[in-house]
Amino acid sequence: MAKILAIANQKGGVGKTTTSINLAASLVKLGKRVLLVDLDPQGNTTMGSGINKHQLDGSVYQVLLGERALVDVRVSTQPGQYDLLPANRNLAGAEVEMVALKQREFRLKQALQSIQTEYDFILIDCPPALNLLTLNGLCAAHAVIIPMQCEYYALEGLSDLVNTIKRVRTGGLNPAIRIEGLLRTMFDPRNLLSQQVSDQLKQHFSNKVYQTIIPRNIRLAEAPGFGMPALYHNPRSRGAKAYLELASEILTATN
Repeated sequence: MAKILAIANQKGGVGKTTTSINLAASLVKLGKRVLLVDLDPQGNTTMGSGINKHQLDGSVYQVLLGERALVDVRVSTQPGQYDLLPANRNLAGAEVEMVALKQREFRLKQALQSIQTEYDFILIDCPPALNLLTLNGLCAAHAVIIPMQCEYYALEGLSDLVNTIKRVRTGGLNPAIRIEGLLRTMFDPRNLLSQQVSDQLKQHFSNKVYQTIIPRNIRLAEAPGFGMPALYHNPRSRGAKAYLELASEILTATN
């Protein structure tokens, strides 16, 4: 049975999509079967995985509305070698259309049930907003990975997301959901504020903060333009190595 992890932060530009793509590729590199779900209407995870979002035969949009089966829409990625449930701008309309549907918070969870035994991990790249799409991701997931930059405003956004996760748990939508870990991204050790925020995170969340730190790295920023994870764009880069370390850390904790 797959472990389902939502990768979420309502603040944009924190490395959420970069984390989704590179963690998926790294887990595959370590021998795991992975499905990556692009739940963001921007479709950046789809494009960064080498799939043209403008030429999709089907997407997560049709899956959420019950018009297509997930197995008919997922695609295989190269060179990442993980499966992808792609997204494009059509997904922006799904939130409005799902409001009238029964069990609207559980549409993704229901769609994933038929294929959970085919994977070791299912990663859900949630949009940078606390909306119905993100709620679908949180209701489907066993746990949440929160990528965040170590800066002042990140702490305020983190508080909002933690409260949302608590409401999902205590409100009965997903009683078992928990925070898997906080991932420090785009980290610059020369920046004093980064160090201070990092220390605050460790003080308040202790063992929930991953030991792995993702550095600010140009190769990570370049890779999406080539439609591939950094692991294949430049495997020797600090960014690619960091995500392999993260995948190993997650596997160690899972075992």
